[in-house]
Amino acid sequence: MPTSLDTPQGAAALAESLLPPLGNRWLHTQAVAARASKAAKAVSEDERDLLIAAAWLHDIGYAPALRDTGFHPLDGARYLASLGAPDRLVRLVAHHSGAVYEAEQRGLTVALAVYEREDSPLLDALIFADMTTGPAGQRFDFDRRMDEILVRYEPGSVVHTAISKARPYLGAAVARTLSRLGDQPM
Repeated sequence: MPTSLDTPQGAAALAESLLPPLGNRWLHTQAVAARASKAAKAVSEDERDLLIAAAWLHDIGYAPALRDTGFHPLDGARYLASLGAPDRLVRLVAHHSGAVYEAEQRGLTVALAVYEREDSPLLDALIFADMTTGPAGQRFDFDRRMDEILVRYEPGSVVHTAISKARPYLGAAVARTLSRLGDQPM
C-alpha cells in the first residue's frame, strides 16, 4: 500500500491496484493523469504533484470493492479518507468534475458537503484533465466530451441531468485552465 497518496507515484500505485479490471475506466484514468501532467503549468509549482495524484485517483470510487453509495466521487473520497490521505486530495476527488450537480440528483448533497469544495486553479485543472479525456482515454475537446457523455446516458437519467446542469460550470473551469496555460501546447 502506498504511503504517499498525494504523490503521483503513490496515487498511481493505488489506482493500479484497483482499477485495471475495469477496462476502459483504467484507460481513462491513465489518460487523465497524463493530461493533468501536461496541464500542470496551469497551477503553482508546489501543487503540480497534487494535481497529478488527484487525476490518478479521481475515479477510484468506481472500484467494486469501494462502492458504498454508488456515487463514485463520494465513495472514492471516503476510501481515501479512511486511508489517511491528505484532506485536500480527498476533497479534490470528492468534488472532481462538478460532483455536486450529480449529488443533488442522487440526494447525496449533505453527504458530499462533508468535503468542502475549493474554487481554485487546481480544481479547474483537474476538471480540465477529466473533461477533455474520453471514456477510453481518447483526447477530446470539451464540447465533444460533453456530447459523448450526453449520448452515453439517456435523457432523464441522473448523469444526463447532472451533466446538463453542470456544463456551464465545467466549461468555465476548462476555459480558465486553457487561459492559464496560454499558448503552451497541449
